[in-house]
Order: sequence, then C-alpha cells, then structure tokens
Amino acid sequence: MTIEVQPIRERDLANLRRISIETFGATFGPYNAEADLQQHYQRAYNVDQLRRELLNPESQFFFAKIDDEIAGYLKTNVGDAQSEPMGAQVLEVERIYVRPSFQRRGVGTCLIKQAEQLAYAAHKTQIWLGVWENNKKAQHFYQTQGFKQVGDHRFQLGKSEQRDLILMKPVNNISKG
Repeated sequence: MTIEVQPIRERDLANLRRISIETFGATFGPYNAEADLQQHYQRAYNVDQLRRELLNPESQFFFAKIDDEIAGYLKTNVGDAQSEPMGAQVLEVERIYVRPSFQRRGVGTCLIKQAEQLAYAAHKTQIWLGVWENNKKAQHFYQTQGFKQVGDHRFQLGKSEQRDLILMKPVNNISKG
C-alpha cells in the first residue's frame, strides 16, 4: 500500500469541504451537540472560508491518498496564519484528519512526516499543534511522534468552549530524509 501526499488546489475545494466535515464529525460528533457541530461547519468549512485559507501563502494543505482515494488531509500554518501566536520560528499543524476507514494504516504518520519536512525545509525550530483534552487516542498518537505538552488553549465549538492541549516537538530531532 502506497500513501501519496499531494498539495490541495483551489479546484479541490469541494473535496476539502466534504472531508473536513466528514472527519471532524467522525472525531467529535459523538461528544458534542449537533447544533454546535453545524455552527462550526458553517463557520469553519464553508467554501469561501476554505478558499481564503487555501490561498493564504502562510498556510499549506495536503491530501493523503491511497489508491487514488482521499484518506485524510493536513493543514499547516506559519507566521500570522497560526491559530495562536507562536512566533516566526514555529510551524503549526492546525488540522490533521484521517477518515475512519483509513485509520491505523499509517496515514497520520505520513501526514506528520509531511509537516516535519515542511518545518525542516523552512528552517523552523518547533512544530506545534492543539489536541482536544478528551481525545486520548490522538494524544497517544502525537506522543509516539515525539510531541510533548507545553500548555493549553480554548477552542470554541459552537456554544461550547473546549480545552485543547498544546503539544510541541523540536525540529532539530527531524532529519530531512
């Protein structure tokens, strides 16, 4: 099985929107009110918002594909595009989502490696991400990838305020190959 990682283009917006809603709902749907989820989808995953993010030069999006089927996606940010001001020497992994039918097949690891390569190539010193405090499965995955908790921040999901743990990993532990 080969996982192919490719940049997401503007022509891919419909697929990006679809997979964003699908994967977010699969991950967080069972634990949140439907009204909060719908509000989030309308705010964060409407086509105009996704287009703005996709065209931002400080953000990058990538699909992971297996047998030409979208298995997951990655969104990274640097500079002012970061969801929290972490500085110029840091790359944020804002979104890394894998469709349930492709989990435990190396897709998440492949996407983290893509983020690491971007950070290395851009001479960043750290990679950071936020993970929901109740998503123990994702926390464990990130720990196996070398991330450590350094703080937390609040995430608004509709009317529900939630806590994300901020995890960080030094880039100097990453090789370019």
